[in-house]
Amino acid sequence: MTATRRMGFLGAGQMATALAKGWAAAGLLDPATSWASDPYAPARERFTAATGIGTTTTNEDVATRCDVLILAVKPQTMPDVLAGLKRALTPEHLVVSIAAGVTLTQLGAALGATTRLVRVMPNTPCLIGASASAYAASPQATPADQELVATLFGAVGEAFAVPEKLLDAVTGLSGSGPAYVYVMIEALADGGVRMGLPRDVALRLAAQTVLGSAQMVLETGQHPAALKDAVASPGGTTIAGLHALERGGLRAALMNAVEAATLRAEELGKKS
Repeated sequence: MTATRRMGFLGAGQMATALAKGWAAAGLLDPATSWASDPYAPARERFTAATGIGTTTTNEDVATRCDVLILAVKPQTMPDVLAGLKRALTPEHLVVSIAAGVTLTQLGAALGATTRLVRVMPNTPCLIGASASAYAASPQATPADQELVATLFGAVGEAFAVPEKLLDAVTGLSGSGPAYVYVMIEALADGGVRMGLPRDVALRLAAQTVLGSAQMVLETGQHPAALKDAVASPGGTTIAGLHALERGGLRAALMNAVEAATLRAEELGKKS
């Protein structure tokens, strides 16, 4: 795919900036033919400084200049954004929403039943090109539209097609998941400090351990349980630590976190 699509961003915050930078680096976006809108002047200035893409205050301006529109606004502002956007849409537009909890049905009701829509749930490691994203398309979206979205979000990490009913679970797992991992890294580092390690060394060791372990899962294809068992020698240090984790309920706590975040995403979808 070449940078022939005119990409427009409604909202110029961190996620929009990260996506624009990643797509430009992959040759999927041409800054000269792309635009972004945001009511907040500092956000517009930061976006242009980071991406080289022009900005405006008006969503309709972006829609008239671009044929792929990325809805990168907060769910609570979405109704007003959609009301103004509908007037500028044509059959040529593909609308891609990255707003948590806003369903394809809600988007279609606001923008028109014939609008080509794809809903995507990325996560914040998109900022460093390591996102875990999932997407679902409306019946009006074409196979080419879905291929485009897979290519775009695959360029900034990994992207998976799922039924829309599973996107709230994606939100609970990978959307909110970075925060769970940050807590684990912080706790591991605190444990190292408690045992006498310097804070900076403990933090780097903890973060690198999480990074390396994740790469082992992805690159070996082995089940995490098998990789865990390979580290845990009989009567050794690791099995003692694992026993402590089981006593502390870490496994159940993480499962409960995914469930709680999923249920909250469902609530937000009903309110938006």
